Amino acid sequence: MNPSKQYIDVLWKHQFDEEPVRLVSELDVDRSELRKLEFFRDGTVDAADGGRETPRTRLGIGAVPPLDEINQDSQFEGSAITEDEFEAMWLEHARRANQ
Repeated sequence: MNPSKQYIDVLWKHQFDEEPVRLVSELDVDRSELRKLEFFRDGTVDAADGGRETPRTRLGIGAVPPLDEINQDSQFEGSAITEDEFEAMWLEHARRANQ
């Protein structure tokens, strides 16, 4: 486990077909995104990291707010996940997302 990184899984409750409904991120000590998966309503998943992005998915600029702040907005439901959980999702989805 890397104590300088955090992993979050955020559900975004909305009705926009072009926006992701789930965002899973690896954050550094400053809460900047290092890697991100975005899950869309149609079942597709896009990935971004320091070396790649898609037209729909790119790393955020600046720090990601703490989960308690994210969860104050009723359209978001965020939770912490483990590094192992993130890595399993990354391995499953990142390669396919950028083909």
